[in-house]
Order: sequence, then structure tokens, then C-alpha cells
Amino acid sequence: MTQEKKRNYRRKNVDNLTSAATEIGNVPPQAIDVEAAVLGAMMVNTDSVDQSMDLLKPESFYDGRHKAIFESMYELFNERSPIDMLTVVDKMKQKGTLNDVGGPARLAALTQQVGTGANVEYYVRILQQKAIQRNLIEASYGILKNAFDPSIPVDDLVTTAQDNVYNAIAGNLKNPYKHVSEVINLSMERIERSQHSTGITGVHSGFHKVDQFTMGWQPGNLIILGARPSVGKTAFALNLARNAAVGYNEPVGFFSLEMTTMELMERLIATQSGISSDKLKGKQKLLPNEWQILEQSAGKISKAPLYIDETPGITLTEFVTKAKRLVREKGVKIIFVDYLQLMHSGKPQVGGFSKVQEVTEISNTLKTTAKELNIPIIALAQLNRNLMSRMGSNGKPVLSDLKDSGSIEQDADIVVFLHRPGLIGLAEDPDEQAKTEVIFAKNRNGQVGSVEMRYVGHLMKFEDVQPTFYESAMNSEPICSPARVKDRQGVVDQSEPMQQFYNPFDEFTPNDFM
Repeated sequence: MTQEKKRNYRRKNVDNLTSAATEIGNVPPQAIDVEAAVLGAMMVNTDSVDQSMDLLKPESFYDGRHKAIFESMYELFNERSPIDMLTVVDKMKQKGTLNDVGGPARLAALTQQVGTGANVEYYVRILQQKAIQRNLIEASYGILKNAFDPSIPVDDLVTTAQDNVYNAIAGNLKNPYKHVSEVINLSMERIERSQHSTGITGVHSGFHKVDQFTMGWQPGNLIILGARPSVGKTAFALNLARNAAVGYNEPVGFFSLEMTTMELMERLIATQSGISSDKLKGKQKLLPNEWQILEQSAGKISKAPLYIDETPGITLTEFVTKAKRLVREKGVKIIFVDYLQLMHSGKPQVGGFSKVQEVTEISNTLKTTAKELNIPIIALAQLNRNLMSRMGSNGKPVLSDLKDSGSIEQDADIVVFLHRPGLIGLAEDPDEQAKTEVIFAKNRNGQVGSVEMRYVGHLMKFEDVQPTFYESAMNSEPICSPARVKDRQGVVDQSEPMQQFYNPFDEFTPNDFM
């Protein structure tokens, strides 16, 4: 397309919004009162500034005065200057736009209109929607006019139409890229914090060797936990959730698509109390001291910031909505999904929309949600049946064994497999049968390898094979020993991971404590 034609297009597209509104007889989509509320909140509440600047731009405001005020705020924000009524007044004086908006009195009136900053995020969404509506009207009207112009080649018309519609939508979405200058300070701060920590920069797993591979579950990561049925995926995930919530007081969200909340709770109580699940189910009777242990363990679990959702067949839309609510209202730091293949995209599987495509969409959404919420998401996944028939593998899973879609391994930052040789007849000794290999088959930001652990089936509990100092001290006697209960005067169940007192990169052996 020639430069002359481009200039003609621009002249024809001038003020398409007003022209369209005049012809149709409607007022362009707008929310003037909401614009005023957002601007007022930004001048009195720092949190409102961060929420608004992340999602809005000057074109998000319909009122010309509000647009000019926001432009000054935007410049202050980029200059790393504080934003309040005085700084905005000063900036607008420098730009010569203060009198155009009504002077300082107008800005003062905006701050008086703010009742609370709690609803700013909702107001911002309204402004985004109105701006997208206006942009679509303007783009559509321009396309309509150009389509009636015989001098415009059809190929150019289609290209321009596609660009205009895309820009109308993308212009009010989050910026998909950032210049390094915007993130370098954040990176330096994170590096500095890591130098003053024990090496854990994410959510603790509670397991010594696992933390060596991950330095904690990192924000924005999608972690896939895969295994064949009955190997212990849910038990391991519950151990991780319990360690984070009970041991480190980290808020945890757990979406259980397979098991009920009651079933999960019985497993948690068994792991926490050290009392066999057979006794909890009534196959054996509880001893008096075990009732005391049970009550104390239940009380400790009840105080933990652990939130469970048992919606069966949850759709992606429901999951994302609930996940955002958990992060916003409960401050959740990590989310578990048990398990990925039981989720639904919400789309009917017709017209060639297969299970593979659905799982692909699910894994993509889980990764996107982890990045957007800046939290780790651990999703459990089933493995293919042909795992056991593969020759020479000793039953060990590999990345290609992930069921239904190759996109799972592509989207995941970390892929962890559980392998228990005893379940497939490769171990005869009872101690050997309890051995579990936690295999890091993919680790985007760390090393791959395996961790040897023990699975205590009657407690639904995984343990480090090589004990830390804390574990050796606490496990010198059985958890339910009457002597231990008496000696410690009722203080029981200290088997949760030590809070912020161990370095996962230190090595300990039993001889260190002798």
C-alpha cells in the first residue's frame, strides 16, 4: 500500500467513534463515574495505583479531562515518583493541562468521591470493557467505510480489518512484553534476598532432597506429578500440601476432582497423627493416648491455611475463577490439582474436538494461570498403560508416558514421576517394597535426577531416606509410644518439617547425632 493511500485511510478513520454513534443514535460506551472513582482512589491509595497501572492506559478513559489526569499519573509512575493529589497537580502544572481539567479543585473533588479502594479492581475491569467496546465500534465503522470504497484492494482491506480488530482487543490487555529496565531491579532484589536465605526461594516441599532440586516450588511454575494408579500420587501431593500449610503456615489451595474432602481429611489426620489409617477406619480400636494424639493433630490441621475444593469435573473457567479468588482473598501461595485428566475445558467434544485437544488446552491454561497469579501449580497426571510393557525400563516412567497429550511435558516447568519398584514385583524385602523413587524427569531451571524416599502405607506418608537432624531427634521413639507421650507431657506430633531452621543443601547422617 502506498504512503498516499495510508494517509487517505487515516483521514477517513478520523473520529469514527463519533460518526458511528451519531449515525446509530447511541452514546458511545462509557462509565464517567467509574473513571472518577478510579482516579480518586489512585490519589489516596497506593495499592490502587499498582492495580490500575497494570491494566489501564490513557485511552481507557472516555472523558478528556480524566484522560489528561491519568496521563500525568502515568508519567509520574514511570518516573518512580509518588502519586497523590499534590504531585499530580504539580505535574499537570508543568504540562500546562491543570486549568483544562478544572484546576486543583477538580482533583480534590475526585479524592472526595472515593469511598474505598477495595473495589478498584472491579472498576478497572469495567473501564477495560468500555474501552474495548469503543475500540471495536471505531474499528468496525472504519472497516465498513473502507469496504464501500472500490479504490481499496480487497487484500489490503482484509489485512487492515484484521489489524484493526486485533488492535481494538489487544490494546486494553496486559502488555505481553517488558523492557529489561522494568525487571532488572526486581531480579536484583530477588538475588539479594536469596543470599540471606537458607536457599529456599519458593514454597517449601518439606522434604530435604526434593528442596535441593527445586529450592522450593517457584512462583509461576507448572509442576506435573505423574505416576501409575495406586503408586501414591494423591498421598504425595497431600504430604506436600500438609508440609506447606501445617509445617510452614503457607496458604494452600487443593482441588480434588477424584476424592471427597472427607477422604482427604482422613488421610491428612493419619499422616499428621502417626496413627494407622486402619485404626481411623475402625478396623482396630484406638488406645486412650491415641485419642489424645488424634485430637491434638486434628486441632493443628484445623488451624492450617488449607482450602479444599472437591468440585467433580471442574471446568477451566470455574478453576481459574476459584484460583484467582483463593489468591486474592486467602493469599494462597500454591495450588494442587488432583488430577489434570479429570478437568474439562467446558467445550463439547464434537466436530473433531478430541480428548488430546482438551488436555492440551487444560495444560496451557494451568501454565498461564500459574504465571498470571505468580504462584506454583502442582497438577497430578495419569500415565499411559504401555509403561509396563516397555522393555528394559524396569517400569520407570519417562516424559513420553504422560497420558493424552504431549503438551503436558511442553507446558510444564518441572515433571516429577513417582516410581515404586515393589509394586511391580521388583522388590521382595518389605523395606525394599517401601522404597519410592521421586524422579525429576524435567526441571527447566535446575538439575534432573532422582530422590530416594520411603512410603509408609498405613500412614499415607512419604519420608526422606536420609534423615535431617530435626527428623532424627523427633523420631527416636515411635510417634504413638505411651512413654513418649508421658515424657513430653502431652506434646505430641512434632514430625512436621522444621520451620526455616534447616538448609536443604546441608548433608546429615545418623552419626552426626550419636
